[in-house]
Amino acid sequence: MTDSDHASQTSSSAATSLPSASEPPAKRAHRSLKWRPVDIAVASVIGVASSLVFWAGDFIPHAGLQALFPGLGSLVDGIWLFAGPLAAVIIRKPGAAIYAQVLASLCESLLGNIYGGALTVLSGFIQGLGAEIVFALFAYRAWNVWTTMLAGAVSGLFYRTVSFLTALQAFSALGWYAASYYIATTISGIVLAGAVVWRLYLSIARTGVLDRFESGRVVRARN
Repeated sequence: MTDSDHASQTSSSAATSLPSASEPPAKRAHRSLKWRPVDIAVASVIGVASSLVFWAGDFIPHAGLQALFPGLGSLVDGIWLFAGPLAAVIIRKPGAAIYAQVLASLCESLLGNIYGGALTVLSGFIQGLGAEIVFALFAYRAWNVWTTMLAGAVSGLFYRTVSFLTALQAFSALGWYAASYYIATTISGIVLAGAVVWRLYLSIARTGVLDRFESGRVVRARN
């Protein structure tokens, strides 16, 4: 065998051992679901920053929408649901949605709101759990606008359920009254905590600040 033949064979062997560019990233490298310090830091930033939006949202007047139809004011509920889905699509590890949503709710309660600290944190946990369940069902591998919208919807459903149970609204009104709240909150979750969150994530990733995350590198590679 000549040197050129040996070099050619070595090159061919190396080429076949390298993963194909068309292979999904999950197959090219082992995906660790363990949290790193940077994961905790970024999820914490998302939680704290979101709490400011949550707190500001408490001052949005709902009376006008509610006057038009009971439950219509819940079309803005997605404002209090987005922290979990946003952290999840960026961190892409178990617990991200719950962690960010609970932290955001805790900080919101510390800033002060009309709902009280314990109830706010409980609601945040339930909201985060709803989003977390969706991503867990897809084994933390399906990251797209559809799963994010589904996470926002389920987060909204969970939130509305705990709201009814704690305020006993569901037991003091007709079925259509409760249904109108559920529908409005779910729509808001799909749009604000789903579609809008996905667009926000893409915008953040394109700046390069998420390059330490797979979620950021995937977006940058496409541009």
